[in-house]
Amino acid sequence: MSLSTVDIDFVRDLVAEQSGNVVSQRQSYLLEQRLSSIAKNKGLQNSSALVEEVRRSRNPELETEIAEAVTVNETRFFRDVHPFEALRKSIIPDLIKARAQTKSLRFWCAACSSGQEPYSIAITLREHFPQLNDWNVRILATDISERMLARAKKGEFSPLEVNRGLPVQKLIANFDRNGTSWVVKKELRSLIECRRLNLSKPIPSMGQFDIIFIRNVLIYFDLETKANVLNRMSKFLRRDGYLFLGSSATTIGTSL
Repeated sequence: MSLSTVDIDFVRDLVAEQSGNVVSQRQSYLLEQRLSSIAKNKGLQNSSALVEEVRRSRNPELETEIAEAVTVNETRFFRDVHPFEALRKSIIPDLIKARAQTKSLRFWCAACSSGQEPYSIAITLREHFPQLNDWNVRILATDISERMLARAKKGEFSPLEVNRGLPVQKLIANFDRNGTSWVVKKELRSLIECRRLNLSKPIPSMGQFDIIFIRNVLIYFDLETKANVLNRMSKFLRRDGYLFLGSSATTIGTSL
């Protein structure tokens, strides 16, 4: 049974309230697909029955599960290439000079999905900056989805996933084979801390970061939410730090 217009609007409002993500009317097919899967796991007949259950119970855990399921988790290794080239050619060399006394670098990948972005950063550091081996380098990877964070922490990817943006030389050098899957080497996984974080809600204190990646997520927020997210995140960026946005993102209409 297809969701009614009333049900679709209810779920869209729920997702916006829980995660800040704006689901457009033309993405109703996404709601049907994701909710049907949850309904099946809950032993419910269809997505309409799931929506009815949410309305009845207002179960916070179920509401969070729906919001996470509807979130788009599109990602790939070295996505868009240019940010990683900028890290390699200019940004990391400059930061190495600027942080020579503290020998510390902190990265934050917001909305990291299944982890391809933080691992792309880790691979870039390992391959091009051996002088960082005795530095304190940490990469914080956050996402709203516990399921995606579990995958990111594990660092295991399918052949299809590693074939998206990852040259074979980098694959062989930085991954170990595990059956038909590939697992990021332990020394790279040790650089990354995975933590659940909802960007549309107040962000707990996390210290200062030298580089923040928030790419390909702002496009799913309305203008007010986008402005609030950027303003909150700016408090965690060092004065001489770098903020990376997605190629489709813009700060127009915000105070940045």
